[in-house]
Amino acid sequence: MNINWTRREFLTGMGATAAGMSLGGCAIGGDRSATGLTAEAAAIEQIVDPKTLEKSNLTVGYVPVNDCAPFAIAWQKGFFRKYGLNVKLNREASWGTSRDGVIFGRTDAAPVVSGAVTNARTGAEGARHAPLCAAMTIHRHGNAMTMNRAMWDAGLRPWQEYNGNLEEFGRDFRNYFDKLAPEKRVWAVVLSSAIYEYFVRYLSAAAGVDPAKEFRIIIVPPPQMVTNVRIGAMQAYMVAEPWNTRAITGNEGIGFTFAQGREVWQGHPDRLLGVMESFITNYPKTYRSLVKAMIEACQYCSKPENREEVAKAISQRSFTAAKPKLTRAAIVGEYNYGGFDDKKRIVKAPETTIFFDYPANLATVPNDHSTFLWQSQSLWLMTQSVRWGQIPEVPKNAEAVARKAWKTDLYREIAAEMGIECPTEDYKVEPATAFIDKKAFDPSDPVGYLNSFEIRANRPKSFFMSSS
Repeated sequence: MNINWTRREFLTGMGATAAGMSLGGCAIGGDRSATGLTAEAAAIEQIVDPKTLEKSNLTVGYVPVNDCAPFAIAWQKGFFRKYGLNVKLNREASWGTSRDGVIFGRTDAAPVVSGAVTNARTGAEGARHAPLCAAMTIHRHGNAMTMNRAMWDAGLRPWQEYNGNLEEFGRDFRNYFDKLAPEKRVWAVVLSSAIYEYFVRYLSAAAGVDPAKEFRIIIVPPPQMVTNVRIGAMQAYMVAEPWNTRAITGNEGIGFTFAQGREVWQGHPDRLLGVMESFITNYPKTYRSLVKAMIEACQYCSKPENREEVAKAISQRSFTAAKPKLTRAAIVGEYNYGGFDDKKRIVKAPETTIFFDYPANLATVPNDHSTFLWQSQSLWLMTQSVRWGQIPEVPKNAEAVARKAWKTDLYREIAAEMGIECPTEDYKVEPATAFIDKKAFDPSDPVGYLNSFEIRANRPKSFFMSSS
């Protein structure tokens, strides 16, 4: 089986597919953006005078998935106002529009998919070349891969039931796709050249299935995922919650969760707060206020006693417009993988979505917390863009690119002003236990890491550091 989709064909096809797909039950219709002040926000004491800021009126994007929780909380609880900001939250149709809104100046800041900032800096195919920056991590985890009913009927099961056996999963995965016509072998993600695309490719390659040859990857906005599995436009997708929980038996009943993203890479950054470099330069006081408001919102979302409230808050029409039972699973950490038998697959884990505090089993670095930016993780994203042919080689100045893109030092300064301690280093080794294929990532040797993969696009005899 060999599809041989070129990158150009992929990008052309994804655009056509996304444009032709209908919206799902939670489709975006009209302007649902969150504007004005809640009574709670109006009552909060301002600790920063708006007059001291270069720009106090901001437009901040968000996408209607669980990821919007810190934005919803910052607006609803008045954290934006506390730090002197008057924020209009602008509902974005997709992760592409969320990224491009920042790049083209339609919004001052917005969440972007992990990988979008790094790839905007390197010019990876599918990403606009721009001086985009990550101010902080919005959250880690909180996403998953959904497979359709036909994949279940073919024998595929949630990853945890394979007990770490990639070979067995690969056999089941291949057996299913081998029976499909090439044009039916479709997996959807939310954005090209970003971590979800990399996770789908990483998983299949780890199982011995070449994603460049065996199936297509298309781009679909989150609210369209469920509907388009139902109509047969694709077999699987990876997206942020609640669009995986929405798919399982007892809800829409069109599929099951194969794996959470944390099972592919435990501790991975999911969403980043994206701003342009010019915003930081032109509005330094405003930037600090924005980051402080978002950190405080993430801290609020992180507290176990607030999780039920957060899940309910984002179910509002302005945000996900999904029932609390759908938003709750990943926020509270009682996650149901679903399935089409009588087996219960509810996993209780606080790390299902991490907003600030790490669970004890993941707190391996002193003073680490979820919103901290590890520049070494930006390097990992670069290795994946090379691995899948989006850039020719790891940039010679990769560390400088990571430093410019992920504003770790600025984050440390801002966090210190809030009394928050941070790790003193910018880089850390990702241990073998963190990845589904048990392959560690040492940021001091990204080329060696790349050379360790057998399956990758246009596999060269050796990798070289570019001069760009």
